[in-house]
Amino acid sequence: MRNLPIFKCMKIKKIDPDKLTYIFVNADGSDERVTYRDIFEQTNRLSHLLLNAGIGRGDTFTLIMRNYPEFIYALFAALSIGAIAVPIDPRSKGDKLAFQINNTKSKAILISDEFIGSIQEIQDKIADVQIAGVLYKAHHQIPETEGWPSLARLMAKSSPTLPNKLAPYSKKNPVQIIHTSGTTGDPKGVVLKADRFRSYALLNKLVWKYKKDDVLYTGLSMTHGNAQAVTVLPALADSDLVAVVSEKFTKSKIWDICRKYNCTTFSLLGGMMAGIFNEPPKANDGDNPVRRVISAGTPRAIWEDFENRFGVQIHEWYAAIEGGLAHNPPRKKRPIGSFGRPNPIIYRMKIVDDNDQEVPAGERGELISRMTFGSTKVNYFGKKKESSEKTRGGWLRSGDICHKDEQGNLYFDFRKGGGLRRQGDFIQPDFVERVVGEHESISEACVYGIPASSGAPGESDIVVAVVPFNGDGVDLDGVRQLCRQKLEANSFPSYFQLVDDIPKSSSEKHLARLLKDVFSPDAENVVTF
Repeated sequence: MRNLPIFKCMKIKKIDPDKLTYIFVNADGSDERVTYRDIFEQTNRLSHLLLNAGIGRGDTFTLIMRNYPEFIYALFAALSIGAIAVPIDPRSKGDKLAFQINNTKSKAILISDEFIGSIQEIQDKIADVQIAGVLYKAHHQIPETEGWPSLARLMAKSSPTLPNKLAPYSKKNPVQIIHTSGTTGDPKGVVLKADRFRSYALLNKLVWKYKKDDVLYTGLSMTHGNAQAVTVLPALADSDLVAVVSEKFTKSKIWDICRKYNCTTFSLLGGMMAGIFNEPPKANDGDNPVRRVISAGTPRAIWEDFENRFGVQIHEWYAAIEGGLAHNPPRKKRPIGSFGRPNPIIYRMKIVDDNDQEVPAGERGELISRMTFGSTKVNYFGKKKESSEKTRGGWLRSGDICHKDEQGNLYFDFRKGGGLRRQGDFIQPDFVERVVGEHESISEACVYGIPASSGAPGESDIVVAVVPFNGDGVDLDGVRQLCRQKLEANSFPSYFQLVDDIPKSSSEKHLARLLKDVFSPDAENVVTF
């Protein structure tokens, strides 16, 4: 069992075959429990399946599924046979989905049943890509489709033993291609090597520092680095830990899941936190086992109120799939709103102007970083020029505009080129979202800017895309009154855009550009403030 490449890669020394490692919670409330033995046998079965499908060393295959055990088996099988897994946000559709499959030259697809339609829509664009297996989930009640072979049946016929064609292991072997969020255009595929698995395990010792009695939880998609780095791989590497993983994130059920499985910590992203906070308050909000929430992008406007309402502490952090890492752990005197500082053992960070000169405290600039030891490199699949530019001068260019305080704590302001400014003042989108989200008729809000109708260069009119609570209508007059009570005049929305949902990336970032693409002041779903 110790010879399974993922166990070797992560240097797992204590292996009890029957030790529980993961609990996967399905959308219907049922769960699937995974031990080290399951990981060993099912990873081997998938390795044989992929080899029989003609997928071998250096080949890429696509994963389109939510959080199921088969996802991790496929990921670990790629390491075993020297192939490269391409996890794609299962919400991707149409041209974006076809682009990611073709961009990575995938030879095969493993998919779960609810996304068959997404593939059928683009089959003419990916005609040469085979469907290697479909994961049919009983609770989906989707019948098996002719020509779409059952992954479970194929795996049952495969051997649970290590394949003879194990690829020679090297920590430098490429094993995953994870696409960037694509918040500003087509996503780029970041090639990750096997040593990334090991580094995710080390993060627990250096950053998360989980305790032996911790039970980890995530509802984030495993197609995103966050779920892998904070929850899935640290739990695999430490035999004392168990990770609970939801099929998908549901803001209304997160506390019930944590209570049921006694989860002591969970991971999420800022937009998700705002959604949880916008849920109607309940008498038992603070009655939960969670001690710490590991969050990336906590809105400053709700930080302390979130902690007080739910009785938790926020461990804020910052990272990107390309690299860079800083964090702000819970402590008595901590800077609320900051993502902290880098661990000097891992990264160095600084904020620079357009001439790469470091700016003083309080001044905005681009956040750049480099590894403390070793070279700082990024490999965008098939994009040498972009890869080189991303690490120009040996520093990773984040594209994030940030500032630091006198103590060196770092703060995120906005994406480069994406700041909201009105009459010379910068607008805080998270604060506007928090106020709008307080109204009982609003489930979710996303703030973005469009060029100001005044024509003033660099100025924005503010659009708030709003989703009604439980599908009911939005009380716009009530929202207007709330904004007038709690917002400064400069922060008043210019328009409300009524939508059924907020489009998001796999990292749960609002894809405001998609809302902007369909925005028109004259549209039926747009109302002026």
